[in-house]
Amino acid sequence: MSLRIYTVEVSTRERTQMVDITGEVSRIVARSGVSEGVCRLFVPHTTAGLTINENADPTVVDDILAELNKIIPFEDGYGHSEGNSAAHIKSSLTGVSLTVFVTGGRLLLGTWQGLYFCEYDGPRRRKVLVKVIEE
Repeated sequence: MSLRIYTVEVSTRERTQMVDITGEVSRIVARSGVSEGVCRLFVPHTTAGLTINENADPTVVDDILAELNKIIPFEDGYGHSEGNSAAHIKSSLTGVSLTVFVTGGRLLLGTWQGLYFCEYDGPRRRKVLVKVIEE
């Protein structure tokens, strides 16, 4: 069983941004030596999140962010004094953790699926914690 927690460093350049981390997480899974199990991802930030979505057409990411920003605007009379309530709400909606099956030493993702770090209060330097567990 893997006991190591790996870290993926993410630097964002925009206030809201989705960063494809599939390649880095795939390399971690390969290095772990786990053939069958699960890969757990966790973001230790309250204004960021994780999601799985299409990584073939970059306009999908643009559409997701545009709609989130419409539904949860940056300014909307929030009470939180730091001015980033929208980011906290978006983080709660997407969530801060994911579990992906590992089979044959690889992430078991659909043909068009990718893993995304979601920035809602950038630009910032962030991290995603990754643990690969053998079953």
